[in-house]
Amino acid sequence: MATRQDPPRSGRPTKAATRQSARERMAAQQAAERRRERMRRITMWTITGVLVAVLLGFGVWAFMGQHSKASRPAALPTQAQQGSETALPPWPLPADPLSGARAAGLNVAPMEGTARHFHAHLDILVNGQAVPVAADLGVSAAQQAMSELHTHDTRGVIHIESPAANKRYTLGQLFDEWQVKLTATGIGGLKTDATHTLTAYVNGKQWTGDPAAIELTPHREIALVYGPAGAKVDVPKSYKFQPSE
Repeated sequence: MATRQDPPRSGRPTKAATRQSARERMAAQQAAERRRERMRRITMWTITGVLVAVLLGFGVWAFMGQHSKASRPAALPTQAQQGSETALPPWPLPADPLSGARAAGLNVAPMEGTARHFHAHLDILVNGQAVPVAADLGVSAAQQAMSELHTHDTRGVIHIESPAANKRYTLGQLFDEWQVKLTATGIGGLKTDATHTLTAYVNGKQWTGDPAAIELTPHREIALVYGPAGAKVDVPKSYKFQPSE
């Protein structure tokens, strides 16, 4: 009886094995591509998240900075920062008649205030000679606006037309508008020393404090006298206002 013999093996893979191997390689490649795609997405999400966080952080920082600035009241410059310490009389009207008013905390508007209206008067005597007060302090035709404290001519009449009934005004604010420094030791470039004095008077009586602190009240006469120590000066006690003043 003849014995059945297996066919000899050639050592080469069969077609089925080849197809199986190709499918496995393709599956592996697809899996690797899916992994790479996931990594790319994760990387993009991470970068996007970081950028969004940075932008949001910057936005919050900017907002808080602006809010902080807005919430802090603007500090008004002091008189020492505003006025010239070297200018000598006669002192002219500043190039911008309103900047000093704003710095002094005075209201600037197209129309005068109507809550309170009164006038005071200022005389300035230097070495026995009258120095004019600049006209149009606190008034700007170019800007079509004026301060609630202002002058119209060189007589020294100070006009107060206030938007508030109880607001207080001082001589220092007028000099801030004028951009001339006024202290107990000088007016602009006029300084006190061993031989020169500056004395303030209110209605003819000597004022012993800082002249910049003198309050402006209805028909108050204020005089600033600078000159040689001991010189006799006829200090005005009052001023004859016009009937409409």
